[in-house]
Amino acid sequence: MNGHNFILCGTRCTALPTGALYLPDQRCLCVSDLHLGKSDRIARRSGFMLPPYEVQETLEKLQDDIRRLNPQTVICLGDSFDDLDAAQSLHEDMRFLLTGLQAGREWIWIEGNHDPGPVDLGGAHLAQIKIGTLTFRHIATPEKAEVSGHYHPKHRLTGRSRPTFVYDQNRLILPAYGAYTGGLSCNAPDLRKLFGPKAVAVLTGRKAIAVPLTETPQRVHLRGRSY
Repeated sequence: MNGHNFILCGTRCTALPTGALYLPDQRCLCVSDLHLGKSDRIARRSGFMLPPYEVQETLEKLQDDIRRLNPQTVICLGDSFDDLDAAQSLHEDMRFLLTGLQAGREWIWIEGNHDPGPVDLGGAHLAQIKIGTLTFRHIATPEKAEVSGHYHPKHRLTGRSRPTFVYDQNRLILPAYGAYTGGLSCNAPDLRKLFGPKAVAVLTGRKAIAVPLTETPQRVHLRGRSY
């Protein structure tokens, strides 16, 4: 899988190169900040047109992760839709794709600050849920043993910024999974203050690359290649 394996508060976790989190013991797949319909929302509010393919790109990436891992449970960790109208105007083909992904497994929508609340797309709609030792919610709190999203963390190595997992002994923040999402530097004060001095950044891409979270850009060597 080219993922990064680690233990968070007693629960085995794998940070996948796609930006999804997998809990092998619970057969649980978690993704955060899909922001489906972002191009539609931008067009409605500003008149600026983006290529309207991010919903399909994001759901097809999720489809690949689900096919590969066959999870029993899928958690969408908030901000799954960019706003209420984006959820309501989801194209019929994309609704059909999403329904197929949900079939035969537990599907949980966690409420986010962009989310419209319960919509007619199947699954359960919750503020948070506990799986194993970990509590899943959209925005980080002072509590320990927590998995969240919201911040869209990114980290820069040798000039290139990538969506990034960030974790320490108490919590994990997932990168944004959606195709058109921006990001916040892992060293931005609002994000860095949530983690202890031994925090780890796991960069996504072809391979999940784990590095100590420091303020100085680093060069990472893997099998003779620099990243």
